Amino acid sequence: MDKFQTMRVFVRVCDTGSFRSAAEELGFSPGYVSRAVSQLESHLRARLLNRTTRRVALTEAGERFRQRCEDILVRVDESEAEASNAHAVAHGRLRIHATTSFGQHYIVPAISRYQERYPAVSIELTLAQRVPDMLDEGYDVAIVIASSLQDSGLVGHQLGTTYSVLCAAPDYVERLGFPREPADLARYNCVRLNSTLFPMSCWTLSGGGITERVTFEGSTFQANTAEALAAWLRRGGGVAPLPLPCALPGLRDGTLVRLLPEFRLQELNVYVLYPSRQYVDAKIKTWVDLLREDLPASMRADEAAVTALSQSLSS
Repeated sequence: MDKFQTMRVFVRVCDTGSFRSAAEELGFSPGYVSRAVSQLESHLRARLLNRTTRRVALTEAGERFRQRCEDILVRVDESEAEASNAHAVAHGRLRIHATTSFGQHYIVPAISRYQERYPAVSIELTLAQRVPDMLDEGYDVAIVIASSLQDSGLVGHQLGTTYSVLCAAPDYVERLGFPREPADLARYNCVRLNSTLFPMSCWTLSGGGITERVTFEGSTFQANTAEALAAWLRRGGGVAPLPLPCALPGLRDGTLVRLLPEFRLQELNVYVLYPSRQYVDAKIKTWVDLLREDLPASMRADEAAVTALSQSLSS
């Protein structure tokens, strides 16, 4: 027995006052309507309607049950409408996870643009230097930086690639001189980002069709965010690779200079992940669409700006 169906039939019989009228409105046969009410009474072990050949009348138990049915059916209809509406209209809370530096420089501005379009969506953003377990931790969308995606069952779209550039403070480089090749980095204090994404004591430099690895032992300083590393470099603390958006402000204002500009480091792909292709919530779909629309252009603009600054300094 479909309880919700029989409850709807029962309420319609009560409203119309007859099995035949209820059947006509619902598109069922009178026999089906009569059986549905009888099954409901049998299930409840209570008589809900007194029948005569001309009319039906509610019993006391039937009147109480009718009120309960109406309350329940209203809630069910509202819940169904709300769930269906989630696929059509962006609203509710959107939980997003991103890595710290990338999230601060790209995702926060993207959220601002998104909420201008979809003000009914509230955002909960978590920034951390790790890849989350989306299902266990309840995230709707994650922006992940990795060399490739593992087979996780999640839906993923590549948004572009990102990389780091080798930076130091001008005064620091003036004291030690500019390196001419990766092997020259041995005479510098190489400080590093404490991240699971990159090897702790090895940098891979790629450029001009060649790849070189620089290995160093120990470090006088390490930090878990690129922003902290950039602040340390500005104070003359050494040399380190910085993600493009983190390096760009210092390169623009002259507090940082780029070393070995023909090389790039830590080149990785940027992905957006979400749980399923089926029945995607409107707030997830619209957020992913905005990222795919805006983020590649923003990343290319930063890459072009860093390249232009490097060329102007070397000329």
